[in-house]
Amino acid sequence: MPINIYNSLTRKKEPFCPLDQARIKMYVCGPTVYDAPHIGHARSAYIFDVIRRYLAYKGYKVQFVRNVTDVDDKIIEKARTEFKGENIDAAVKKVAVKYLDAYHAALKDLGIDSDTKEIIEPKASEYIPKMIEFIETLIKRDAAYPAGGDVYFDIAKVKDYGKLSNQSPDKMETGTRVAPGEKKKGPLDFALWKQAKENEPSWDSPWGEGRPGWHIECSAMSSDILGAEFDIHGGGIDLIFPHHENELAQSEAAGYKFARYWIHHGLLTINGQKMAKSLGNFVTVKDFLDRYKEADLLKLFFLSAHHSHPVDYTDEKIREAKQALERILVLKEAIDRKLSILTVKQPKEEASSLADIRNRFMNAMDDDFNTPQALAGVFDLVNLANKNMDDAQFLCAARELLLELTGVFGLSLKTGYANLNCRVKVVRNGKTIEKPIEDVISERNDAKKRKDFSQADQIRQELETQGIILEDTKDGTIWRKKL
Repeated sequence: MPINIYNSLTRKKEPFCPLDQARIKMYVCGPTVYDAPHIGHARSAYIFDVIRRYLAYKGYKVQFVRNVTDVDDKIIEKARTEFKGENIDAAVKKVAVKYLDAYHAALKDLGIDSDTKEIIEPKASEYIPKMIEFIETLIKRDAAYPAGGDVYFDIAKVKDYGKLSNQSPDKMETGTRVAPGEKKKGPLDFALWKQAKENEPSWDSPWGEGRPGWHIECSAMSSDILGAEFDIHGGGIDLIFPHHENELAQSEAAGYKFARYWIHHGLLTINGQKMAKSLGNFVTVKDFLDRYKEADLLKLFFLSAHHSHPVDYTDEKIREAKQALERILVLKEAIDRKLSILTVKQPKEEASSLADIRNRFMNAMDDDFNTPQALAGVFDLVNLANKNMDDAQFLCAARELLLELTGVFGLSLKTGYANLNCRVKVVRNGKTIEKPIEDVISERNDAKKRKDFSQADQIRQELETQGIILEDTKDGTIWRKKL
């Protein structure tokens, strides 16, 4: 079954036909580095990481480009406040480095991009000469015009401006005015180059000292790295207009075919509200991990909604993600325990029921990367494996499939389970001491043999207060850490 992608440009699902079957070219709008990365940034990065992983799972090589905006009004303003009194060029670089490092640290902590070192990450500050060349091309093609040190793109020269956002230029112009000091011809014309202002970074150009506008960087980067036409362009739905609309217009005006498929993801809210520091609901990646410790929880929360839909972050939804993760981890631990007892190393062959689950997973992902349906396939596998706990060959194949499918989602499946060095605190003879957990479990088993169920329950409660969950099975008592 071919992959079908909802294309924002055509507003319909289309079979995915890459330009080159051997390599997919993909460009995603990345961070503007002026603040700590929040869980909205994480959702965007994770969505396109899963798409990239799935394309690789299907056998494609993916050339993945994610830009970094490190020259921007917000960065300049942050530089003025965080490094007040310092040279503005140096201060802007410090801000950009600080928050790009924070972004990379967040991705590492979340396990995003963890399976590849081949992601290309161009920075705007490194692409100024290419942007100038691009602007010169637009001027030569009569699609842009200099105006007193600025350069503007002339949307009147584009017949189908507004086709990505599905808006009419006439309607867009309603209520739009040329601001005081702007030298553009029309209200929708946008800046490709901005004349230098006092106490701002600037570069030499044919139009004088200045810096590039925001939209030009992605066109210059994508055409330089991926060529005149590439397969997929991604970003948030909030970027469709004006950013992506303007990227498309200026790229086509320069003679490029640009992106064939546009993928946009919905936005994230917090308890039904837009995330904002002023509302006190700003959740950074660090905030989340400090509270919940486990990156897989955030990933399962993201997977529960289709990428094109908005998603609302609530405590209840994180509790649901905990329950989902525990189901997967409990199964994985149970299979590992069974296989250690039964000493089966490799399955003879995969059962048809497992092949059916893989097919359902792939059918869901082929349908516009439908992660909720694909995740349902993972839980079908969990249910099926739990019903076949005495079939060693089946469990061995089920474990391989579980790791295969969750690997597409970049789930680690590592946190929360038993290790032999775990020690817990218990009260004995009025004193609090530390003991290996296996010794404490042995104490409880001895109490049960003596029919001292009160003592056995007390030991269970001691462990539960420390986040240790016991489970009595026919193979003995096992334990896990509560998420």
